[in-house]
Amino acid sequence: MTLNELGTKLSEMYNDAPKGDAVAMIHLFGIKYANEIKQSDYSKKDIIEQSGISASYLTELTKGVKLAEYVVPKK
Repeated sequence: MTLNELGTKLSEMYNDAPKGDAVAMIHLFGIKYANEIKQSDYSKKDIIEQSGISASYLTELTKGVKLAEYVVPKK
């Protein structure tokens, strides 16, 4: 995935999240796209900046990527 695609998807998941679930959606994004994030040349900071969400959510994205080692999203 390109940086633009990752940023757009993160933005969509964050902005379309049910009320009170925005941070959970950042975690879910990290879980779902962990392989793409790890294999890309983009940093998590680059993806956050591209998405347009607050830079303070970088920690939450990092948590999601780390959680991908232990969990699988439900369909």
